[in-house]
Amino acid sequence: MTDRKFRTKLVHAGIRRSQYGEMAEAMFLTQGFVYPSAEAAEARFLDQSKDEFIYARYGNPTTRMFEDRMAEIEGTQDAFACASGMAAINGALSALVKAGDHIVAARQMFGSCLHVLKVLERFGVAVTLVDGTQLDAWRAAMRPETKICFFESVSNPGLEVIDIAGVAQIAHAGGAVVVVDNVFASPVFSNAVSLGADIIVYSATKHIDGSGRVLGGVVLGTQDFIRGPLETYVKHTGGAMSPFHAWLLLSGLQTLDLRVRAQAVNAAAVATAVAGHKALARTIYPGLIEHPQHALAMDQMGSGGTMIALDLAGGKAAAFRFLNALEIVLLSNNLGDAKSIATHPATTTHKNLSEEERAAINITPGLVRISLGIEDGRDLVADIRGALDAV
Repeated sequence: MTDRKFRTKLVHAGIRRSQYGEMAEAMFLTQGFVYPSAEAAEARFLDQSKDEFIYARYGNPTTRMFEDRMAEIEGTQDAFACASGMAAINGALSALVKAGDHIVAARQMFGSCLHVLKVLERFGVAVTLVDGTQLDAWRAAMRPETKICFFESVSNPGLEVIDIAGVAQIAHAGGAVVVVDNVFASPVFSNAVSLGADIIVYSATKHIDGSGRVLGGVVLGTQDFIRGPLETYVKHTGGAMSPFHAWLLLSGLQTLDLRVRAQAVNAAAVATAVAGHKALARTIYPGLIEHPQHALAMDQMGSGGTMIALDLAGGKAAAFRFLNALEIVLLSNNLGDAKSIATHPATTTHKNLSEEERAAINITPGLVRISLGIEDGRDLVADIRGALDAV
């Protein structure tokens, strides 16, 4: 379906129908597969084609539909579905490096991603953290042994926008592979591979599901990488996706473009409405012209995205008063959902970082991350402004 448009691929790409010709994607809820003979079993283990399966940890028809659809919409050769976004991050990085190798990574990222880097350091992989928004910092950190440049295209939770093409040029000049966590941008607003990324990772739990139902992750890249070192690593370490979750994610993909664009409209409306409120030290949204990477965001994404961050001037106490005054926006630590969600990173998603580490990536005690949903934008503006007034 390479010649079809984005929304068409979201609905139809990768479909595999059984002999019954079902309309909806079939869910093959099985962990194993039956062979007609011992010789057939031997042959299948020797040559695992895309249409033959041996064990759900290695592959499943429903999971393969999800992988094929994701590869179609991203424009990559292949994809591998994982049990969670962090299983995908761990697999993508671990499959590429060995002791003595070096990773350059943006310091502005999700706490669990930073933890995976610390684990790799324990196994002899050197890691250098840089300010991801500064191309000179990437350039200065490169070494002959650098194998990966890793970053979130839009950082969690500070919403800094990283120049994918700029980092890719530096990485490729030094022989390194570019791994992009594209969760905040989503497949709707960022085609990272066209900008030079080699490997793209998503937590499918976020915008792709969009309904708060399942965990899932996916790694996208060349067929040699996906069906070589990545598949070997993930299938033997147990991070494969459940076919039930793949079935739900296939359903989520059908409405992805509609949902994410509606969420981005709400994010822009809320950010514009609350900017300059007396309770706020900062309103952070890439779609606002005062955002430091506004021009890059518009060029790279064409949108400010679905997320905003509000830095309450009164610190943690003010942030908690704001959160407790919300009526429509829910308090949780997920994002990309059809429901609007607010999170206090310093005490939840990034609580395991030291105070100094949080300060280095601008996570203040008053910072609140808000993922806008698909509710009526007028209700969301009223709810968030009302909670700020309460502070």
